Amino acid sequence: MTSSQSDRLDRTPAWQALTEHRTEIDTQHMRDWFAATGAADRVERFSLSAAGLTLDYSKNRINDKTLTLLTQLARDCNVAGKRDAMWRGEHVNVTEDRAALHVALRAPAGVTFRDMQGDVSGMVRASLARMRTFADAVRDGKWRGATGKRITKIVNIGIGGSDLGPRMVCDALAPFGAPHLSMHFIANIDPTELARALPTLDAETTLVVVCSKTFTTLETMTNARTLRTWFLANGIPEAALGQHFVAVSNDADAAAAFGIDRDHVFEFGEWVGGRYSLWSPVGLTIMLYLGPKHFDALLAGAHAMDTHFRDAPLHANMPVLLALIGIWYRNFFDAQTLSIAPYTDALLRLPPYLQQLDMESNGKSVQTDGEPVAWQTAPVIWGQPGTNGQHAYFQMLHQGTSLVPVDFIAVLEPQYPFPEHHRKLLANCFAQSEALLQGGSMATSAQAGGPLAAQRCFEGNRPSNTLLIDALTPERLGALIALYEHKVFVQAAVWNINPFDQWGVELGKTLCRAIEPELASPDALTPGAHDASTESLIRRANAVIHKRR
Repeated sequence: MTSSQSDRLDRTPAWQALTEHRTEIDTQHMRDWFAATGAADRVERFSLSAAGLTLDYSKNRINDKTLTLLTQLARDCNVAGKRDAMWRGEHVNVTEDRAALHVALRAPAGVTFRDMQGDVSGMVRASLARMRTFADAVRDGKWRGATGKRITKIVNIGIGGSDLGPRMVCDALAPFGAPHLSMHFIANIDPTELARALPTLDAETTLVVVCSKTFTTLETMTNARTLRTWFLANGIPEAALGQHFVAVSNDADAAAAFGIDRDHVFEFGEWVGGRYSLWSPVGLTIMLYLGPKHFDALLAGAHAMDTHFRDAPLHANMPVLLALIGIWYRNFFDAQTLSIAPYTDALLRLPPYLQQLDMESNGKSVQTDGEPVAWQTAPVIWGQPGTNGQHAYFQMLHQGTSLVPVDFIAVLEPQYPFPEHHRKLLANCFAQSEALLQGGSMATSAQAGGPLAAQRCFEGNRPSNTLLIDALTPERLGALIALYEHKVFVQAAVWNINPFDQWGVELGKTLCRAIEPELASPDALTPGAHDASTESLIRRANAVIHKRR
């Protein structure tokens, strides 16, 4: 789709029809649909299972006409064609002239993917084989530290996709992890995370995985160098540092200069984007913790969702439906945010993971052809696990002035054997989605008509999806992550933006490189080099930093 006046997204017939349909829906309340005859049929029609997940999207302000119009919008925007182009390895990342073949990372043997330069599946399988061999050696005790002691602590150093994905998966699947390994993640350049981790580590039994595609990422390399110094200060000879460091990077020379043997550098394709990379060697930490078998199951779950996304028709395609419903609220109800509410503490880190996936991918205001976007794109993603969220922000969901769609995620089989806790957890999850739908009143008969009654009334008619997972296994988590990946892709396809670059992130990095030397030496600050506010902040910081020294 181009963005000329005649065929702009917001001027297409499907978009115009949805705009008109919005006014029809606006006066209707969802509880009336559920009270009507045939409500069970609505639930049946507006539910879907795929790759071990079940999506109930019946509690949305949609009807059959809505879905017909949204599906037509997807057709008009060539969602299926763009999906197929990604699958074929075309350079859908147009600004960086790259493919986006994360689906190739989880394809089983016998399924071949190619980019425009040739086959990539052989490289993926070879990379996985190296990861498996290394992970088995560490887990079995064959790989040992410099003093011959077994590795018991794994430290992942990375940021963004090199941290959020591995951290989230290891946390979510802790019951599947090796009991003799403790996992540590250091991302922020702020030293707090590092300072808290160091006293818990033993240099003789610690292995560090440094994740940086270029081996130049400021935060990652600063933390890596500090840990390198710590190892030396704690008795590990420089010549033996290679027993305690491995790298996930495409710059083996830089890793070697750091002290990491080239045989212990795990490389991956340029077509692997950071927020889509946990399936690649960036997931080495996951494999070390869970073991190759469970990592393979994670890949298999994602591949099952990939297959569904590729093969299912648009109207019965779970990622497509999630995406289109999100577009319905973002573009036609002006919903600014989407709340993610997983009802399991195991998915504590899923909302921040999805923040990067969604907002870094689709937080764009320029179309793929360089024309400005004239419609809203990525919503703000936020949330935390239930039931904690109920006692924090659900008040706003129920009675606030903003419409906030919610994705509830419920795991039916608990990870831990506390059935009473789990029963109450699920009851809360289902009750919250029902309350958002139905609304109601908490007023007593004595308060009827008074000001207290108005404050105890709930309008309802607030939308939500509910995703049911039978058990939080590696396979099901893989499917869940892939579901949201493809949802983000579909929305980008409709909005005509590139979800695979992140130039806003790069701008901040560039400016940081100019400011950091000015904080190291006050004399380096040239008057007029920055705006007056930034220059003032630098001077104030220098006054404290250099006085302390």
